[in-house]
Amino acid sequence: MLAANPLCEADVTQEVLKVLISEADIQARVAELARQISKDYENSGELVMVGVLKGAFIFLADLSRQLTIPRVIEFIAVSSYGRGSRSSGAVRLVMDVRGNIEGKHVLIVEDIVDTGHTLEYLIGMINSHGPAVKTCALVRKADCAEVHVDLDYLGFDIPNEWVVGYGLDYAEKNRTLPYIGIITPAD
Repeated sequence: MLAANPLCEADVTQEVLKVLISEADIQARVAELARQISKDYENSGELVMVGVLKGAFIFLADLSRQLTIPRVIEFIAVSSYGRGSRSSGAVRLVMDVRGNIEGKHVLIVEDIVDTGHTLEYLIGMINSHGPAVKTCALVRKADCAEVHVDLDYLGFDIPNEWVVGYGLDYAEKNRTLPYIGIITPAD
């Protein structure tokens, strides 16, 4: 297990200090990812896209609309945070997929990978249903990794900053911004 990074669990304000990834850059990268995923799954039948709630809903919607392959949407919800922004490291299932995914091609769509605990848990849990699983994340904070998880598709690597927008939030705020912005740790 890698050492925890204190900035990954800092208390933050909600003021967006600067745009880290513009709306145009996000849309361009989502289109690139959709082309690659469509190519990779063009002869695989229906793809089951499993969006991790709440953060991945905007990314999942934009990505799924640009795919050129048959797909269905499922959602899963997990909780990996304790009080405020401090992660307990424990992940618990809040809502499982509703459809049968046994023997299907499944793409887990996540908003952010930081410590890796949530995605590691999801991969193991979804693998228990017997599908062929791949992963897709909008952003990754590699400096916050505590466990290694493989990502098949990645939008952006980002620095170890608190970010909001395009599905990402802090205390349920700023989730619907069309860009990804940085908020700052409180003093």
